[in-house]
Amino acid sequence: MISFLAIGTILGLSAGFAPGPLLALVISESLHHNIRSGVKVALSPIVTDLPIILVAFFVFAKLSDFNAALGAISLGGGFFLLLTGYQSLKMADINLETTNTRPTSLAKGILTNLLSPHPYLFWLTVGAPTMVSAVNQQPLAGAAFLGGFYVCLVGSKVIVAILTGKSKTFLTGNSYRAIIRCLGFVIIILAGKLFYDGLKLLQILA
Repeated sequence: MISFLAIGTILGLSAGFAPGPLLALVISESLHHNIRSGVKVALSPIVTDLPIILVAFFVFAKLSDFNAALGAISLGGGFFLLLTGYQSLKMADINLETTNTRPTSLAKGILTNLLSPHPYLFWLTVGAPTMVSAVNQQPLAGAAFLGGFYVCLVGSKVIVAILTGKSKTFLTGNSYRAIIRCLGFVIIILAGKLFYDGLKLLQILA
């Protein structure tokens, strides 16, 4: 259970701190309105991701006896995490001067997250297979993975909202870069594990 909690925590922190449409909206709301508006946007994945999780979990539970399909999906998840890790290592500067938008709310955050491909890609290639594997070991392991992921995903975005609302220097300083790059290295290691699992399921590796 501890290992799945750790995996969920790492993936949640990576998704939470990594630049993307939802983080850009969190920053925009915090800068141009207030911290509370940024926090509302940070909470939107809790609303939008539940249907995606349920569908993806149901599909992969049905595929649990098809090693070839699971192997191919594990390889896809490995490529997804590899790209995510690479993007974290090569992160460009965040432009704080181009985020001026109209006042938004939780509804705007929900819409942004629904239109982003990242939640769908993550749960179809990484999240659901990992959760199915965790639940097959013990139900609490699945809950630990899911809880660790969303506490860290939402929590990291809330931290960004608070720090952005109080000072812009966090997002342009070395500390933020260091966090993203360290998470990038760890994500690449997790990608390697998915590649290994996929090759084993495809019986390419013993």
